[in-house]
Amino acid sequence: MTESAKEFITPLTLSVLSKKPVLSAFTNGEEGIWNNHVELGLWADAIVVAPATARTLSKCATGNCDDLLTAVYLSARCPVFFAPAMDVDMYQHPSTKHNIETLLSFGNHFIEPEHGELASGLIGDGRLAEPETIVRTLSWFFSKNSVASGKRVLITAGPTVEAIDPVRYISNRSSGKMGYAIAEAFASAGALVTLVSGPTSLPVPEPTIQRINVQSAEEMFAATQDRFAESDVVIFAAAVADYTSKVVAAHKIKKQGQQMTLDLVKTRDIAGTLGKSKAENQLLIGFALETEKEVEYAMDKLLRKNFDYIVLNSLNDPGAGFAHDTNKITVIDKGKNVKHFELKHKDEVARDILNIVLNKWSEA
Repeated sequence: MTESAKEFITPLTLSVLSKKPVLSAFTNGEEGIWNNHVELGLWADAIVVAPATARTLSKCATGNCDDLLTAVYLSARCPVFFAPAMDVDMYQHPSTKHNIETLLSFGNHFIEPEHGELASGLIGDGRLAEPETIVRTLSWFFSKNSVASGKRVLITAGPTVEAIDPVRYISNRSSGKMGYAIAEAFASAGALVTLVSGPTSLPVPEPTIQRINVQSAEEMFAATQDRFAESDVVIFAAAVADYTSKVVAAHKIKKQGQQMTLDLVKTRDIAGTLGKSKAENQLLIGFALETEKEVEYAMDKLLRKNFDYIVLNSLNDPGAGFAHDTNKITVIDKGKNVKHFELKHKDEVARDILNIVLNKWSEA
C-alpha cells in the first residue's frame, strides 16, 4: 500500500480480510525487518496495481522510486497490470495519457477504467474496473499458456421447452446455472467454448463464449450435432425433456371437461445418439440427476451413452440439483472409478470438472 491508500482503508483491515501481511514501507517499524523489494518483485507471477492513481502512473512511467510500491514495480520481471482510477478530467489529461502510453511501451498491461459516477459527482471514464473484471483479465492472460488453450469445448445447458400449443409447454426446473458455470470455467482457461442453451435468463458469462439459443430438444440436437465432430470435449449439462407433445396445436387449447389427455412421444436422446459417433480423441461428459440407486443408475447411463465421465447429482443432497447456487457432485469415469466432492458453489464445481479434463489432456 502507498501512504495515500492508508487514508482510504487501513492496512489492518486488508490484512484481516485477506489473511495475508500488508506491506507499505521498506522496513517494519516495530521489528526493523527489511521488506526486500527486489525479492517481492522477482517472487510475483504478476503484479496488479489497483487502483492505479494518476500519481502512481506518473511515478512508474518516470522511474520516480520513492516508496515500496514503485520499488517493487522497478524490480519486477513479471507482467504488470495497471487498473487506473481517477476523475474523468485527470484521466483524459494529456500528461496522464502520455504516462499510460509510456507504460504500455514498456510492455505493461492496462485494465481499462469503467464509465459511471465518480467521487467528484461527475459522470465519465475513470471508475476502477470491477474486481470480477480484473480477475477475468488475469485469467485470460494466464490461459494463453494453458493446456486448454485453443481446445474446442461444446456444452449444452438449461432446460428445453416442448410446445403443447402457442401458450403452454412442457419443461423442467433447470436454471442452466451449472452449464453456464462450466462454460465460464473453460473459457477462462483459454478454451473455445460453444454453449447451446435452452431458455434461461442467465447472461453469457464470458464475451468469448459463443451462445446458441434453442427451445426444443430437437433444436438442441440439431445445434449440438452440427458442432459435435469438431469438438475436443462435449459436456451434456442440459436437462432435456424426455417427452414432447405428439401434436402441437395451432391454437390455444380451450378448457373442456374435467380431464385432459396429452399424447406424448419420446424426444431424441441427444447424448446417446451423438455418443455412437464419438471419435477416439474426444471426451464426452454427461450428467445424471437421480433420487435412488444413484451410483448404479449413473454408471449404467455412462456405459449406454459412451461417456468418458458422468457427473452425478442426487436430489437427496440438500443444496444440490436445480435452481441452487451450490451443487454436490460425484464423478464416475468409464473405468468405474468414483470420486465424491463436497457441497460447493457451482463456480467451484465447474472448476473441479475443468481440472478433471485438464488432467486428462495433460496425460495425453
